[in-house]
Amino acid sequence: MYQNKKIVVVMPAYNAENTLLKTYEEVMAQSIVDLVVFVDDASSDNTAKIAAGLPQTKLYVHENNRGYGGNQKTCYRLALEEGADIVIMVHPDYQYTPKLIPAMTSLIVSGLYHCVLGSRILGGYALKGGMPVWKYIANRFLTLAQNILIGAKLSEYHTGYRAFSRELLLRLPLQNNSDDFVFDNQMLAQIVWFGYTVAEVSCPTNYFAEASSINFVRSVKYGFGCLKTAFSFFLAKFNLIASPLFPAHG
Repeated sequence: MYQNKKIVVVMPAYNAENTLLKTYEEVMAQSIVDLVVFVDDASSDNTAKIAAGLPQTKLYVHENNRGYGGNQKTCYRLALEEGADIVIMVHPDYQYTPKLIPAMTSLIVSGLYHCVLGSRILGGYALKGGMPVWKYIANRFLTLAQNILIGAKLSEYHTGYRAFSRELLLRLPLQNNSDDFVFDNQMLAQIVWFGYTVAEVSCPTNYFAEASSINFVRSVKYGFGCLKTAFSFFLAKFNLIASPLFPAHG
């Protein structure tokens, strides 16, 4: 608990047997975490078996692979069912350090923010941490285009390290989002759509063999999906289209 708030970390897992335990141990070293929710997306390795033996956890295993976005939908649903006041997504591949959990949590508990991102771009950590140059360039281009179309000023839209308030997760129409990687992007656009301010903290990151990453072809598909999301936001804002991602609100 942190200031009488229940803190739940969610880990959308897929073939993470080599890094899951290390990530979990660092998460639990942050003494404010009450529960870790693992959702195994039909892994072919021992991810679920390892997670099943860990204390202060809840494990859910998908019988069939639902994709990264589909995994997150289950993560957030289970976290809310467990009574979470604040939910932090930490990838079990140890690409993002769990040591920022207290800082991200405190920004939400303060009441100033409902969403906090761990940004690899702030502080110049992305390339230092081993992000491929082509991914860095794509990140910068997409972020610029999205900031223009969505009207926000985020340093990046593509980090997988995020913290949310319960209020925010209950407000967003997440079931309308993709089950693929673009889910993350759609979720951030929805947060802006509903008028919430997003905070960012500088986050070091590590790229190594076990760190999850999508290949070039899927990255291109993701990039076009991000642009489509941003254009949909822009058009919906001016009532030029109706989008299930961006429903009318007061």
